[in-house]
Amino acid sequence: MVAMAEGSGERYHTPVLVGEVLQCFAHVPAGWIADVTLGGGGHSEALLESRDDLRVIGIDRDPEAVAAAGRRLGRFEDRIRLVHARFSELSNVVKRTLPDTSVEPPTLSGVLADLGVSSHHFDTPERGFSLRSHGELDMRMDQTSQDLTAGEIINTYDESMLVTMLRNSGEARLARRFARAILAARPIRYTDELASIIESATPAPARRGRIHPATRVFQALRLEANQEEAELESLLHAAVQVTGVGGVVAVISYHSGEDSFVKRFFRNLSQVECHCPRELPCVGHPEPIAELLFRGSVSPDAEEIAANVRSRSARMRALRIRRNESKIGPNPTAEGV
Repeated sequence: MVAMAEGSGERYHTPVLVGEVLQCFAHVPAGWIADVTLGGGGHSEALLESRDDLRVIGIDRDPEAVAAAGRRLGRFEDRIRLVHARFSELSNVVKRTLPDTSVEPPTLSGVLADLGVSSHHFDTPERGFSLRSHGELDMRMDQTSQDLTAGEIINTYDESMLVTMLRNSGEARLARRFARAILAARPIRYTDELASIIESATPAPARRGRIHPATRVFQALRLEANQEEAELESLLHAAVQVTGVGGVVAVISYHSGEDSFVKRFFRNLSQVECHCPRELPCVGHPEPIAELLFRGSVSPDAEEIAANVRSRSARMRALRIRRNESKIGPNPTAEGV
């Protein structure tokens, strides 16, 4: 757990979809909500202000974010607990942090995850997230305990590994072309250097798009350096297991791969699975573990995007827990039910 600091953390990160998040948690039972991507504490602050009967466990793998949130949230005193940890460690964090040890396992009123990168990370060149700044290729969310950097990936992965990484992040058409350009330019040390290499390797017609040609490359590097896909899968399993009946799990994602993953996971937990033999009539089955809070996803409106352009790709999905499950099926993200 991390001590609170004086001052304000408002400039660390601008939270997205705040009103929509508050709607998701408006009717959850009184208790603790885990904000597993704490950032500067904006969502946590809004939740704590919205209801006096809610408390927040704020989790972030970046100690700078935890410190910034502490400055913002110190006034809430015993209603907030801040923890430096990966969100995949949610179950252990809950067991260590909740004061009521008589409940076994302890349960939450909800879990909120705002995936992606904070404004602070983009605006701090030395963290290596921004393709428009000059900084070393780092991209580690936690510089205190992570070893793998974006620079190591760029300079040591072979062509096949680079192609796979880029394709997994949505860069299908030009993945091999970009991988070969990277290999030819090694060693590559800086963010703006890599951005220039990718831009030069991009066919002229593709350079006229709305986003920079290197955007998906940088995204792929960030996902790989922080092992975000594996982290997300672990988080979703843990979130459903530690959230009590009537509680809500809400996830905000920023690219199609993450959103599709969350969509499949939520859909499969909200559908009924029948195991009756085909030759026999169905004899009934338990209700689904959860229900979708709303159909599809929720996105920022034009006013929010105008005020914070980085919110434009945000998509939120939410799930309400209907029954407790100590164990979820072997692969809730698989296609079908």
